Amino acid sequence: MIAATYTQGGSFQVEDVPQPGIGDDELLIEVKAASICGTDLRIVRNGHRRLHDGQRIVLGHEFAGVVAKAGPRVAGFREGDRVGVAPNMGCGRCGMCARGLPNMCPDYTAFGITLDGAHAQYVRVPHAAIAQGSVMRLPKAMPLRHACLIEPFSCVVNASRAVRVQPGDAALVFGAGPIGLMHVMLANLCGASRVICVDVQPARLKLAAELGATSVIDASEEDVREHVMAATGGQGADVVITACSVAAVQEQALGLLAPLGRLCLFGGLPKDGSHVRFDTNLIHYKQLVVTGVTGGAPRDFRAAMALVAAGRVPVDRVVSHRFPLSELAAAYEAAMGPDAMKIVIEADQ
Repeated sequence: MIAATYTQGGSFQVEDVPQPGIGDDELLIEVKAASICGTDLRIVRNGHRRLHDGQRIVLGHEFAGVVAKAGPRVAGFREGDRVGVAPNMGCGRCGMCARGLPNMCPDYTAFGITLDGAHAQYVRVPHAAIAQGSVMRLPKAMPLRHACLIEPFSCVVNASRAVRVQPGDAALVFGAGPIGLMHVMLANLCGASRVICVDVQPARLKLAAELGATSVIDASEEDVREHVMAATGGQGADVVITACSVAAVQEQALGLLAPLGRLCLFGGLPKDGSHVRFDTNLIHYKQLVVTGVTGGAPRDFRAAMALVAAGRVPVDRVVSHRFPLSELAAAYEAAMGPDAMKIVIEADQ
């Protein structure tokens, strides 16, 4: 079968690989739709710390499909079931796993990182994913091309929980890429009275306004602080989310918060740029909360799935390109381009 692979210390390839086999307590999923994540692209460019030299993996952790085969010891799923899968699996023994947070497990495994992923025709789902509730039946009316976007949206749900976006809040989102736009949509859904979105690409800011941003800021043309303070009566934002990987943005974000404000450092930074300077007196005297999130848990996936199924969040609006699986190489080439948003790969018809 065709697959997008990466070899640690080596290269990215689109090549033929064997169809995975499964054990008696595992599932084989025929992938019907998958999307390309920024994590996939970072692995292609820089590798991943969880891989050892020479290790080859199939990429892809945002996907939905149909059960092609269920092992005889699998309960609750059968051939033909339409499913989505939360991609992170924990050890099942640590404190984080006991709290239902496998994404926080210090010994986690994940599709497309430590396990072969879903940028291929089939993906093997191990027993741990089934046992931890990571495999979920999709609502019958949900298109699979939308279902593959539940996973990135679940990470946004996790962030919204962390900073407690509430009715009446003024929310500021840095970044109008696919994740930033999902933050804009969810902040609106949570009742934010004002949602301000910052980027440097006019086309993305136009889409942010269409998706509910009450105002947008082109940071290359306008002073972000002046805009935010004018829009909030000089108070600042109640919630700031940095959905971009820019150290200067993280440093700026803290000073844009209102008293009792909450900052989510959503976009991680490269190792060599991950040290930023904060005025900690701002945190002290304004009683600010600074947090971050990584991935999402099955509970976040279920919440995201419910919102998408109800039509409350049009996640398909963040998709810029769709490719059949047979054009997998072209899909990655498009994803590497400067104007790409979400790239969705769909099973060949």
